[in-house]
This record gives sequence, structure tokens and C-alpha cells, in this order.
Amino acid sequence: MTLLGTLSRLTGLLCLLAAASVAPAAELKHEGNRLLVIGQLDAETLPAFSEQLASGKVRTVVFEDAFGGTAEAAGAYAAAIRSSGVQTEVRGQCQAACAYAFLAAKSHRFGSGLQINGLLLPVAARPTAEEMATRWRGDDTHRTLAEFTAPAPAATPALVETGGSAPRENWRADHGVLFTSSPTLFGRVYNTFYCDGTQGRDFSKCELLSGADPYQLGVLTN
Repeated sequence: MTLLGTLSRLTGLLCLLAAASVAPAAELKHEGNRLLVIGQLDAETLPAFSEQLASGKVRTVVFEDAFGGTAEAAGAYAAAIRSSGVQTEVRGQCQAACAYAFLAAKSHRFGSGLQINGLLLPVAARPTAEEMATRWRGDDTHRTLAEFTAPAPAATPALVETGGSAPRENWRADHGVLFTSSPTLFGRVYNTFYCDGTQGRDFSKCELLSGADPYQLGVLTN
């Protein structure tokens, strides 16, 4: 695909992101053995999410247009996914908190269909090629989440009872590595971009990264 075509598709992605500037709390829906998580990851939906995964009836968690959430939610959703052994899938957009929950599964992929799929992984700084090669594989995925959490000034009473402290999200909006998958007549085209946050919602201004295939980097597994 030409650079012009790529920018055109990113403009379409921009429209989707702008429309979701006020993201609703997560909504859970069933499609057979697939559990759809739609909207922003939040603590309110977490008990129902964990219960569904613990039932053993869910094989795949599908994140659909999940435009972020808190770092606390990211860790909690990721823990539920790891313990249940389900696989994950992105349909549409998955950003920040959603992206880390997505990577918690051993098997994670983009969905098929005519939609543009996008995965925005927050980073503290532009990663080097060496960092990209291992950053989102295995335990490195879980350690990376720690970069974006800091202990809250004071723990809430509920967290004191469990011996924990509330993490405070520290990631910057629209800043990170963006993996996209766009449908074409010849199959899907994959691109990777670094967005420093200054572009706002105009992701067409992000830097195209060469040699950053999401399958080779472990961001997509199948």
C-alpha cells in the first residue's frame, strides 16, 4: 500500500478515535464462547468479567473499541485473562489499558472483517529496535505495565484490608506505539507507528516504523 493510502486509512482511524473521545464504561456481551468487552475498562465491570472467565465457558475475549481505562483496571483484567487461559482478540480499537489486558493472553490476534484494527501500546519514550524486539513478549509485558503505575498517596480502606495500594495511572493520552491492520483487496496490510502525543487525535502525523512487524515482535501471535 502507498504512503498516501496508509495516511488515508489513518484519517479514517482518526474519525473513530474522535467519536470515542468520551468512552463509555465497559459492556459485556456473549457471542457463543466469545466474550465481547466494549468500551473503557473499569473496575465496575471487573467482577462480572472475572466471573464469566472463571465459568470455563469463555474461550476468547474480544476487545471491541476499548479506548483505554485505568492502569488498575489493566492489571486486573490482565490477571483474570492469564489465570483463565483464554485467548484475546481486538475488533476495532484497543488502547492503553485494553492493550495490556490484550497481551496478557498466550494467544492474541486481530479480528477479521472490514474494520480497521488498531492497538495503541503506551510507552515512556520512543523504543529502540532492541527494545521493540522483546518489550511485549512474556514477562516483559507485565513488567512494562509497572512503568505506568505509581502508588497512590494513600490507600483506600478497601485496599488496606487486602494489603494493597491503589495504582495511579501515569500514561499519556495518544502516546505510544500504534499497530494497525487495514483490509484491502489483497488481504490485510499491517503498519506500525510511533506517536509522541503531540499529534493529538491526528494519527496520520505519527512516525511510520519500518521493520516492526507485529507478528515478529510478538504483539500478534496468530
